[in-house]
Amino acid sequence: MKALEVRSLTKYYGEFQVLKNVSFSVEPGERRAIIGPNGAGKTTLFNIISGTLKPTLGKIFFFHRDVTYMSAYRRSRLGIGRTFQITNLFFNLSLMDNINLALQISNSSLNLEEFLRSWGFWEKRRTRVGNLSYGEQRQVELLLALAQSPKLILLDEPTAGMSPVETEAITRIITELPRDITILIIEHDMEVVFTLADSITVLHYGQILCEGTKEQVKSDPRVKEVYLGTAGEEV
Repeated sequence: MKALEVRSLTKYYGEFQVLKNVSFSVEPGERRAIIGPNGAGKTTLFNIISGTLKPTLGKIFFFHRDVTYMSAYRRSRLGIGRTFQITNLFFNLSLMDNINLALQISNSSLNLEEFLRSWGFWEKRRTRVGNLSYGEQRQVELLLALAQSPKLILLDEPTAGMSPVETEAITRIITELPRDITILIIEHDMEVVFTLADSITVLHYGQILCEGTKEQVKSDPRVKEVYLGTAGEEV
C-alpha cells in the first residue's frame, strides 16, 4: 500500500499552468525530496496535497483513500501534517499554547510533558514563541506537526534562513524521526537533501524532469543543467 499517490495532477491559475500532469507515489516510511528551481511548482504541489488548494485536474490518494477534494482539516485528522516555508506560529502565545491549539484539530493522545522533554523544550513551555530564536521557532513548527501524530509530514524548506548550526540541528531532528512517519520535503540546501532523502523528484516548469535515488538524480545531466549547475560541474 502506498502512503501517497499523486496521479496526473494539474493546476491552473487562470490561463497560467503551474503543474502539468504530475504523477508519483511514495512508500510508507520513505523520505522523498521535491527539488527544483524557484517557480517550479513545489509549494503549489504541497498546497494541493495538504488540501489548502484544489487541483484543476488529477487525483490524490492517501493510503488508498481518495482525498482529492477533502478539506485540509479532514486531511490533518487522517494524518497529513504540514510545515510552511514562512514560519506560521502564534508569536504572542506560549510554546505550550501553540501546541495545545494544534492538538485541538487532531485525535492525538499525546503526553505533552513527555513529548516536550524528549525534544528538549519542556523548560521553555511557558516561553512566548516570539521570544524564541528563529531556529527554535522553526523547530517548534515541526513539533506542532509532530504533536498531531502524522502518518505523512510535508516539510516546506525547513532550514530556510537558518545558520549552519541551526540547519544541522533541524536536520538531525528530521533524521531521527521514526520510520513510521513518511516524509515529503522541499529543500534548496542540497547537502540537507542528500543527507535526508531516500529518493528525489525534480520539478521543472511544473513537470517532473526526473526522479530516482540520490545517486541517480545527482548524476543526471539534466538536473545539473537546470538546477544544480552546468553539466560539466560536480555536484
